[in-house]
Amino acid sequence: MIKHLCVIGVGLIGGSLARVLREAGYVGKITGASRNPEHLQKALELGVIDHYDTDLSSAVAGADMVFVSVPLGAMGAVFTTIKDSLENNAVVTDAGSAKASVVEAVKAATGEIPAWFVPGHPIAGTEQSGVEASFPDLYKGRRVILTPARETGAAAIQKVRAMWEAAGAVVNEMNVDHHDEVLAATSHLPHMLAFALVESLARMSEQREIFEYAAGGFRDFTRIASSDPVMWRDVCVANRDALLAMLKIFRADLDDLAAAIEQRDEKKILNIFQDAKSARDAFSE
Repeated sequence: MIKHLCVIGVGLIGGSLARVLREAGYVGKITGASRNPEHLQKALELGVIDHYDTDLSSAVAGADMVFVSVPLGAMGAVFTTIKDSLENNAVVTDAGSAKASVVEAVKAATGEIPAWFVPGHPIAGTEQSGVEASFPDLYKGRRVILTPARETGAAAIQKVRAMWEAAGAVVNEMNVDHHDEVLAATSHLPHMLAFALVESLARMSEQREIFEYAAGGFRDFTRIASSDPVMWRDVCVANRDALLAMLKIFRADLDDLAAAIEQRDEKKILNIFQDAKSARDAFSE
């Protein structure tokens, strides 16, 4: 059981973790922390946290588990601020979706990869943001990936694993580079495509009533374009190399499809669509 959890960044991800751990009776006290007192007051009013502090150094004092759920571009400042205020038994983990940048941020702040730091990434979320959007079942049956380094303590890994399992998640481990490659393909690229499509159509809609005729397929495909733009800007920068590699592959495949359409190559078009349907159906099952 976690005696004192400090959540830095009490939004959808951090708020949902706080909610489920409280509901499971797995946490004693929950402190919320961020630079925005209005957001923290809302979390307090909703019963997500017990109290809050806008001073991150004070917020982590006494906590045996610290969960950092801020945009990737803010990770370095957080670790620089809290590193000297952590309790001797404290374990720190995060929710960043690009792990190499977070590990580098920790190393820059502390001069090493501390035994108390367990890099993590819950593969869960919605297009909504903010503590108002948080709910306790967000992690039920969802995967959480831990990417511990050689220096990461075994006890720290086990404590973080146990926390996520108490939240209902399935926990896996992999190395940092593999994580960033996999997530570039399965998460980061789809978000880029959704943002790009909506932005492109928005410019077209200035002359035509494009969105008036948008059907369910458009809404389904572009739902994630309602996600936090700041967070996804940071993902682009943090996971640039892996994301660019995936964009290059996708661009080549899109060019192949365009060529098949231009050439009226019905067989190739059908093969592409059948292969895609088979892969999607297998994934859904």
